[in-house]
Amino acid sequence: MAIDKFSLTRKALNLLEYGKIMERAALCACSEEAAAIIRGETPLDDPLSVEARKSAIMAIRDRIDSGDGEPRSGLPSIGFLFPKLAVQGTVLETDEAYAIGVFVEQGAAVRKWLGPQPALPDLDAELPQCLKAAEEIFRVIDKNGNVRDLPCLRAIKRRIQSLGEDLNTALARYATDGERGRMLQSPLPSLRDGRAVLAVKVNFRGRIPGIVHEVSSSGQTVFVEPTELVEKNNELLIEQRNLDAEIRRLLRELSAAVAGYRDELGQFHKKIVEIECLRAKARYSRDIKGYFARNGEGRGFILRQARHPLLAKPVPIDLEMDGNINTLIITGPNTGGKTVALKTAGLFAMMNQSGLALPAREGTALPVFDDIYADIGDEQSIDQSLSTFSAHINNIAGIIAHATENSLVLLDELGAGTDPGEGSALAMAILDHLIEKKTRLIITTHHGVLKNYAYSRRGVENASVEFDARTLSPAYRIVNGIPGESRALDIAGKNGLAPEIIAQARAYLADGRSDVSALISGLKEKHRELDTAVQNARAEARQLREDRRRSDLTELRLRQKEMELKQGGLGKLRALLDESRKTLENLVREVREGELNRDKTLRVKAFLDELSRTAEAEDAALDDEDRALAALTRQAHDTAESPAGEFQPGMKVYVGEKRLGGTIVRFDKKKGQDNFWIVETGNLRISFSEKELRMADNGKKSETKSPGIGWAADITAQQDFRIELDLRGMRLEEALAALRRQLDAAVVSGAGEFSVVHGMGDGVLQKGVHEYLKNEAAVADYRFSRPELGGFGRTEVRLS
Repeated sequence: MAIDKFSLTRKALNLLEYGKIMERAALCACSEEAAAIIRGETPLDDPLSVEARKSAIMAIRDRIDSGDGEPRSGLPSIGFLFPKLAVQGTVLETDEAYAIGVFVEQGAAVRKWLGPQPALPDLDAELPQCLKAAEEIFRVIDKNGNVRDLPCLRAIKRRIQSLGEDLNTALARYATDGERGRMLQSPLPSLRDGRAVLAVKVNFRGRIPGIVHEVSSSGQTVFVEPTELVEKNNELLIEQRNLDAEIRRLLRELSAAVAGYRDELGQFHKKIVEIECLRAKARYSRDIKGYFARNGEGRGFILRQARHPLLAKPVPIDLEMDGNINTLIITGPNTGGKTVALKTAGLFAMMNQSGLALPAREGTALPVFDDIYADIGDEQSIDQSLSTFSAHINNIAGIIAHATENSLVLLDELGAGTDPGEGSALAMAILDHLIEKKTRLIITTHHGVLKNYAYSRRGVENASVEFDARTLSPAYRIVNGIPGESRALDIAGKNGLAPEIIAQARAYLADGRSDVSALISGLKEKHRELDTAVQNARAEARQLREDRRRSDLTELRLRQKEMELKQGGLGKLRALLDESRKTLENLVREVREGELNRDKTLRVKAFLDELSRTAEAEDAALDDEDRALAALTRQAHDTAESPAGEFQPGMKVYVGEKRLGGTIVRFDKKKGQDNFWIVETGNLRISFSEKELRMADNGKKSETKSPGIGWAADITAQQDFRIELDLRGMRLEEALAALRRQLDAAVVSGAGEFSVVHGMGDGVLQKGVHEYLKNEAAVADYRFSRPELGGFGRTEVRLS
């Protein structure tokens, strides 16, 4: 019959020694009530609750680390007093009332030290009334736990003191009297039942008249209350009873006052004990120098340098299961640390779900499991007459019945304890069933069949515990992706088994199966090489990212400078054209209005000469700017040199099927067998394959020319034509002038089509462009672009 879920959970807690961890945390508490709660805790199974508890413990740990006078005085246990306070007319004992007062004061000090904490809300509401209860208590009881010397008690105490002194004087006379003194066993008076008596030798019992209260065990001494002292003893006893009755009255009144705060005290007690539980866990987490595991995204299970907290000299281990790996099969030699790794993984999951920090490094991440089950170690159920194998199967049957996709199952030496063939088959069937349920599994085994099983199942991965073949000692490092060798014969030889027996075993092994040790060793070596290669690749990638960042920054500065130069040159050109157009229009008007004479001819010639000199000056200035731009270009691409070949930056080329003119800016990248280049065509920069490029001007690099004026219209048109004309941000008049120049340049260059980007906005540019194109004879057709190319914000123009 399968074991019930509660028994399985308790069994896993015991196997993984969770109770020992909680005992260590409990020892950090200043309250025995908090310590008892911690000892009885089990891991939470709700992710939100786990995160809330961890946040609270982290906040308290940060407060402890601040070193700001943490109060560490003990908190007395008072929870058992609340049922007593609920009974009407109850009277607290002095020490009980004192415990309540101390708890309130110490609890208030802890809360004040902790300060406001978002992770611990609603803690302040009960404090003022509870402090009033403490004031009531300490009005009657002092800080040492004694009833104060109140006026109502003072007279009674004085009478008791006077009677006591009289009794002591009378008893002293017996001891100093020579005759009666020798009758006494001791000169010092004694108390029996609260009455002063003399210790008289048995043979003198009748010589001192009085009441015998007791005889010693030896029979040699009788304790006699002399007759003359009976009345004084009676008076003293009466006064003591009066004192007790008065104290009882005070305690009754005090108890009634404290009972009025019972509800507030109950809430306060619950909160303070809760804080003390969290503070104990925070202090334990601090003592082990723990790291609070982050939430395992996508069911990730990652341990970084995890050290088992109960081992004296733990060896850190790394273990990783990403969201795609549900099952990890750990193999390797005996004494290699497989079981320790298994226990560490399970115990860390439990500690994490209890809000504790883990003795591990940053990067550790764990999901929250609804339950954790374990079958670890050799066990034999004598009371049920079960063998070791049967006990394990009974346990595993219970685990299979209760495990879900959110559970963690740990199985040590799965399939062991029976015939290897049958054990392996049974182990694979068990794994098939749990994998189908999507349960998170970590198992250890020596069965070679299970090593192969991991390679044939999705979501299952092999792992091995590293073993030093030279020293035959474990390295305690878990390597994912590679199965481990059992090394049973090597370990047996190291532990004293005769060499001839080892040799015979190797002979049987060679006859029975092929040796895969060499294969596994080769896999391990390849894994080490791959690990090294991955580390080198990461380092190179970081360096490449840094180089790319510097290159991008330089290119950004280059683009900014290029834009400044273009804007400056365009502004000067516009100013020159505007001024020259006005002068030329005036000269033409004068020529048309009158006869052409020598004076007018000289003025036209002087204007053209001046215009020529201005153009040459602008040409020289542009040459200087071009040289500065080239220097920046070399700086931007000094880390990405162009490959040797016929194409180089600055070279004029034709691109694409329509043979559009452009200039090579820089080498882009190599894809497959082709080199790619960044080519500027118009105001666009596009990456083209080297196969799409054709040289222009016999492969010479382009030279920057001044735009020229009327007599160089063909050059100007070729340089001003754009595949895409962007009018956004222009006024309508300015945009139509640019469109007119674009049409002229397109006609001169022989282009068949181009596009105009006018945007949608309020529709002024769109409408104006379409009105202009409709009346232009050179335009054969125009239409809006396809949606993916700009839609209503872009117009395609086809020329006749």
